[in-house]
Amino acid sequence: MNSSLDISVVVPVYNEEESLPQLVDQLLKALRPTGESFELVLVNDGSLDSSAKVLAKLSAEVKELVCVLLRKNYGQTAAMAAGFDIARGKLIVSLDGDLQNDPADIPALINKLREGYDLVSGWRYKRKDAKLQRKLPSRIANKLIGLVTGIHLHDYGCSLKAYRREVLSDMRLYGELHRFLPVLANIEGAKITEIKVNHRTRKYGNSKYGIDRTFRVLMDLLTVWFMNRFLTRPMYVFGFGGILAIAASLCTSFYLLILKLLGEDIGNRPLFTLALVTGVAGVQLFCFGLLGELQIRTYHESQGRPIYRIRETLRGGRRVS
Repeated sequence: MNSSLDISVVVPVYNEEESLPQLVDQLLKALRPTGESFELVLVNDGSLDSSAKVLAKLSAEVKELVCVLLRKNYGQTAAMAAGFDIARGKLIVSLDGDLQNDPADIPALINKLREGYDLVSGWRYKRKDAKLQRKLPSRIANKLIGLVTGIHLHDYGCSLKAYRREVLSDMRLYGELHRFLPVLANIEGAKITEIKVNHRTRKYGNSKYGIDRTFRVLMDLLTVWFMNRFLTRPMYVFGFGGILAIAASLCTSFYLLILKLLGEDIGNRPLFTLALVTGVAGVQLFCFGLLGELQIRTYHESQGRPIYRIRETLRGGRRVS
């Protein structure tokens, strides 16, 4: 999309009919005084209540509002991806539609972004959620994600974030990857920081997050870990594992061969089975690595997608791109 506006605010919405009028009003109060051109992209993710009707009514009253209605409930990641695709702003801000994120923090995120960052993440410093059910699991998850990915943020789960458009254009979202946007941005070479933001008690409805979400996040964490470390070199992980397995199989087989030459029966020994299994597994892992390398080559070449990202180009001391 052509970037014809300064700021786009993307909000995924699911069963938030009571919050929407206040949310839009607060967004307008936060953005209109800045004097910048903006739009509010609210994506209704197949809500079961009257959210779609409320959005339709608001879009007729508020010229800056863009109402996107998805055919069914696809999940928060898909709703955010739809909003990002439709947004026309040079800078894009995301937040939740439940009024717990404070729209008044948006100008601070934008100002921080313009200091030279590509992504600014909100940190709910004084989080207004149940300590045992929400805050403690979130704290553990943030530590785990930072440990696995190497990108240490206090609050991965905060939806209030600001992005440069070009960074989002390089990323593709699926699964529960919206919470891993800083990691995906880091893969693209983005400059990332975080600032403290306000967090408010939920006024309407109930939380949409359950314990099942934890398992989905863990699976996506493994995916993101692999992408962050081996996206352009899958042979490094599969090939190395394959070589180790083949080496172990050869060493074991050599040992068994010596025993056989010395007259021992090796046919019923568990070590014989282990040598066969590790040998086959090693060949398979090595082949997986080769296939991964071919797929990565196809992925980049078919899309004309480079394996690098240029921040800027200088000619004669002047910026040209």
